[in-house]
Amino acid sequence: MKKSKESTSLNKDKAEKPVKELPILPLKNGVVYPNAIMPITIGQERSIKLIDDVLVKDKIAGIVSVKNPEIEVPNPEDLYTMGCSALIVKMMKLPDNQMSVLVQGQSRIRIQEYTQTSPYLLAKINIIKEESKKDVETEALMVSIKNLFRRAVELSPHIPSEVGAFVTGMDEPGNLADLIASNFNISLAEKQEILEIVDIKKRLEKVIAILNKELQVLELGSKIQGELKKEMDKNQREYYLREQLKAIQRELGEEDERTVEVTELKEKIKNAKMPEEVHQVATKELDRLSKMSPAAAEYTVSRTYLDWLIELPWSVATEDNLDIDEAQKVLDEDHYDLEKVKKRIVEYLAVRKLKTDMKGPILCFVGPPGTGKTSLGKSIARALGRKFIRISLGGVRDEAEIRGHRRTYVGALPGRIIQGIKKTGSHNPVFMLDEVDKIGTDFRGDPSSALLEVLDPEQNFSFSDNYLEVPFDLSQVMFITTANILDTIPPALRDRMEVLDLLGYTEEEKLMIAQRYLVSRQLEAHGLKTENLKFEDEAICAIIRDYTREAGLRNLEREIATICRGTAKDFAQGKTEPVIITKEMLHPFLGPTKFFSEIAERTSVPGVATGLAWTPSGGDIIFIEATKMKGNKSLTLTGSLGDVMKESAQAALSYIRSKPKDFNIPEDFFEKNDIHLHVPAGAIPKDGPSAGVTMFTALTSLFTNRPVRHDIAMTGEITLRGLVLPVGGIKEKVLAAKRAGINKIIMPKKNENNLEEIPENVKNGMEFYLVEKMDQVIEKALE
Repeated sequence: MKKSKESTSLNKDKAEKPVKELPILPLKNGVVYPNAIMPITIGQERSIKLIDDVLVKDKIAGIVSVKNPEIEVPNPEDLYTMGCSALIVKMMKLPDNQMSVLVQGQSRIRIQEYTQTSPYLLAKINIIKEESKKDVETEALMVSIKNLFRRAVELSPHIPSEVGAFVTGMDEPGNLADLIASNFNISLAEKQEILEIVDIKKRLEKVIAILNKELQVLELGSKIQGELKKEMDKNQREYYLREQLKAIQRELGEEDERTVEVTELKEKIKNAKMPEEVHQVATKELDRLSKMSPAAAEYTVSRTYLDWLIELPWSVATEDNLDIDEAQKVLDEDHYDLEKVKKRIVEYLAVRKLKTDMKGPILCFVGPPGTGKTSLGKSIARALGRKFIRISLGGVRDEAEIRGHRRTYVGALPGRIIQGIKKTGSHNPVFMLDEVDKIGTDFRGDPSSALLEVLDPEQNFSFSDNYLEVPFDLSQVMFITTANILDTIPPALRDRMEVLDLLGYTEEEKLMIAQRYLVSRQLEAHGLKTENLKFEDEAICAIIRDYTREAGLRNLEREIATICRGTAKDFAQGKTEPVIITKEMLHPFLGPTKFFSEIAERTSVPGVATGLAWTPSGGDIIFIEATKMKGNKSLTLTGSLGDVMKESAQAALSYIRSKPKDFNIPEDFFEKNDIHLHVPAGAIPKDGPSAGVTMFTALTSLFTNRPVRHDIAMTGEITLRGLVLPVGGIKEKVLAAKRAGINKIIMPKKNENNLEEIPENVKNGMEFYLVEKMDQVIEKALE
């Protein structure tokens, strides 16, 4: 082993001949090989100085590649350790203090050490001599390289054919490898790697590996180019044949498909009876289409746009049914009660009969879920003899849903307003925008702002969709929006709509609606006939009272459907006798009762009062409980109360503490006791000032040890001066009291006008105590 190492060292010494010093020229983005001729552009002062000095002497310099070409002024550590000595063959001065030199590589050199860095690099080097011994393996490697390179020249447009011929005639293996490496577009690192391989066989093997890799890339590129050329040739052939076919058809007096299509479109545009402005746009677009190739990407976009323009009902309208009695009959058939809404529709028909060019109204039905808002829209369309379209706006966050996308986008379409109009085939349908209070907003725009133009009779006669970019008249459309609450609707949008409140239903109304509509609808939905299943009135009332607690009708219909399913199962198993549902039969179908009256039980002890609350799903009753314990006059409030509700409790307690004698409360009572006020249903957040009266009553009941009457509920805001101020949601609260079986209500005197909006059948059997001061509340509420 020792002998072998000594032999290797001796061979290396023989291969490398020491030379004193040689100027070193750093080279970026390239490698110079022995016997290769290469032009180099020089701009740095030290490099120019080096060339000037070398030309005066022997014209020999060492050229070494820079590892990182981005380094502006490379130092010795930034250069590779091997390079090439080169002869400066020619030099030419260039503008901007630059020069171009033509160099010819001489021999491989290895840097031993740098002896000078200024004004330019100077280094001691070893010249590496190559021994070109040719054997069978070397010959085989050379033949393989020449064949691969010949194939590469055929595929690559960047390698001149003269280089291929020159390579074929070369006999020197080292020069062959270097020449191919210098002519191939490979990385700087790979070129440097080949320069540093002194062993000729290994160098040839490395070049073969690079040639194989490059050939794979070239062959793949050639294949892709061939397929593209084939496709282009196919398209050119089809175009040529198509033109020939057109010429033949012209000779025969026949029209081609394109001409027929354009003629048909022109006829459809004429028959669409568009407004003049729209007709001009459609004609111009058709002219563009006729000049386009069907294979063009824009062709489909233009054709789809024309189809939308043609298919919109510019002049198509349904004739209104102006028979007021017939319209009233249809409305009564479909819905029970709702007299206010029916009256508004009949009034519209009456005015429409007198003024034929009247614009469509913009109505907004507001009420709890399940009160018939959506079905009422269908009924109105049937009464008017118009077509009906409904879109849901719940969760819509993109303004383009209303106005559409511009045609520049792929897959663009008009907004849902124009789509709905096209679907109905009429420009005066009843258009329902459901859940308008649940529109969202994000970075894509504000849909509620886009609706401002749609729902404004002064603007919607020229509604412009982003896709159509032509005005469409929406003034004849009857727009109906629905919402559960008005608070979330932007003020500007709310101002454009005529709001009609749909209150919750009383027990009597629910009974009538169930008898007329719900039972028959569910019998039909479950394949039953009237003679198969009947409901007693008491049974329906029990369902309303014990199994549902809602302002609308959805849960009631759901419970009726449950009974129908159970009965349908019995009939499917062979039962034939008719079934009459009584109150006692509800338990097997519906299970135990879900709701029961606990008002009398809860208010039987002092400190508990019944209040009335407004919720988005209608009115409801709440209980406020107060208790006392030994302590030091602290007040605890629980039950997920908001800030306003907490302040109402503080105000109630402060008022009572300011007048202990009026309420017969001992002077030291508050010094020795803590007060705890709780509103049950603690998981539900509660807020608002209307519970002030109820809190005051509960506290007074606790301090005086007098229970609150069980048949009375109350609402109203309080002040520290002892006044009762008006509150909102009176209609919903009265209905909630009626549903709960409460027939006496304490409410602010200033809310007296709100009682006029409550139907008489709701107020029948109820007493309303109108109060202005808190002391009056105590007189009516406490036993």
